[in-house]
Amino acid sequence: MKWLTTTLGTSIGKKLMMAATGLSFIGFLAVNLAGNLTLYGGADAFNSYAEHLHALGPLLGVAEFGLLGLFLIHVFSGLIIFWQNFNARPTRYAVNRNPGGKTIGSATMPYTGLLILMFILFHLTNFSRFFVDQGGTTIFQIVSTAFQNPVYVGLYVLAMVMIALHVSHGFWSLFQTFGLNHPKYMPAINTGGLILSLVFGLGFGFLPIYIAFIA
Repeated sequence: MKWLTTTLGTSIGKKLMMAATGLSFIGFLAVNLAGNLTLYGGADAFNSYAEHLHALGPLLGVAEFGLLGLFLIHVFSGLIIFWQNFNARPTRYAVNRNPGGKTIGSATMPYTGLLILMFILFHLTNFSRFFVDQGGTTIFQIVSTAFQNPVYVGLYVLAMVMIALHVSHGFWSLFQTFGLNHPKYMPAINTGGLILSLVFGLGFGFLPIYIAFIA
């Protein structure tokens, strides 16, 4: 285990940890988006999806808090690297060159990461059965009631913009960290990251608008 703690204590180790946890988060977003799209099918479809999740019992709690733990590791590893780079600013230009180009996503990674973490905590305390007493109401009713509040709709949409920005750079970055950044394939990877970020941003971001103003 000493080699593991030694590796994770290095800058490369922290970047690998960020890449691994970031990949897990992208996987979660994809699965979660697929489930949340059942909202377009109405109350019965979304409640059925929720019931299937709740049928997992304690495993659902393990998954929720496990993912929260992974994202905590992801964010704090990123903040440590950001702080180390900031302190090494006089020589940082040599290591901070971004082959993918400077983008809003790359420039705001530490900030969007923190904001996403705050949103996840806010989201869990408002929707997770471990924090919300459903008291005979369905999850569709809870979601519908929440999205009648324009403040919550605005916060949710803003959070999805943060996620889209974070993924737009993070997807490309994890390939680089894993050493899969061949010049021949990087344009396709960059494009893939942009498409994925738009899918997540629009896919999640339109849901509260649909519930609040269309459904």
